[in-house]
Amino acid sequence: MKVILVTGGSHGIGADIVKTLARDGYQVILNYNKSEAEAISIKEELNNENINIDIYKADVSNHIEVTKMINFCIDKYHIINVLINNAGITETKVFTDITDNDWNHMIQTNLTSAFYACKDVLPSMIHNKSGLIINISSIWGQIGASCETHYAVSKAGLDAMTKSLAKELGPSNIRVNSIAPGIIDTKMNNHLTAEELQDVVDEIPLGRIGTPNAISKCVEWLINDDYITGQVISINGGWNI
Repeated sequence: MKVILVTGGSHGIGADIVKTLARDGYQVILNYNKSEAEAISIKEELNNENINIDIYKADVSNHIEVTKMINFCIDKYHIINVLINNAGITETKVFTDITDNDWNHMIQTNLTSAFYACKDVLPSMIHNKSGLIINISSIWGQIGASCETHYAVSKAGLDAMTKSLAKELGPSNIRVNSIAPGIIDTKMNNHLTAEELQDVVDEIPLGRIGTPNAISKCVEWLINDDYITGQVISINGGWNI
C-alpha cells in the first residue's frame, strides 16, 4: 500500500485529492494548518466508509513543523511513497500595493513550503530508490496574472523546481511533476463576482470551469504511471493553448 502525504488537504482541491486517494485504497496523511474542523470532518466522512486516514496539523511555511510532520509519517509507516505539495494561498493586489510582508508570506507559503517538504522527504525516497512528488501549481505560473504577481511568481517557482528536481532525481527513480489547474470551482475563487467568473468562462473553449476532481484524476494517473517526469500538466479546459 502506498503512503501519500497531501499538504493543504482540508479543503478545495486538496480535500478532493485526499478523499479520492483514500477511496482508492492508499494510506493518506492529510496535512492542515488552520482548518481543523474541515480536516476532522473529512476524517469522519471516510471513517463512515471504513476508511482510515491520518490528519496532521502543521504550518508548512515553518521548516521545524514540516520536519516533525515528515518524521511522524516515516516513524508510523516507515515510508512516504508520494508527496503532494498542494498547500497554498492567494491574494489579489495591485503590484505597487504589495508589501514586503505580503510578498514574503506568499512565497513562504506557496513555494518555500514545497522546498521544505521535498528536502525532508527526499532522503527516504533516495534511500528507497523510488518516489513521486506532485506540485500543484497554477495556470498563472505559466501565463502571469494581473494583480496577482506574487501568486504567479510563487507558482512559476514551483514549476521550475519541478523540472530541476526531475532532472536531478531521475537517476534515483524519483519522478517529479506539476499539475497547473486553470480556474477550479473552489472557495479560492470566491473573490470573483458572477460577472468576472462569466468573463473567464467565456474565454474557456470547453465553456465551463473545472472541478477539483479533474485534478484528482490527474493525480491518480501520475501515481499509476512510471515514466512521466518533469512535466507541467495543464488542466484548464483549453483556456491556455
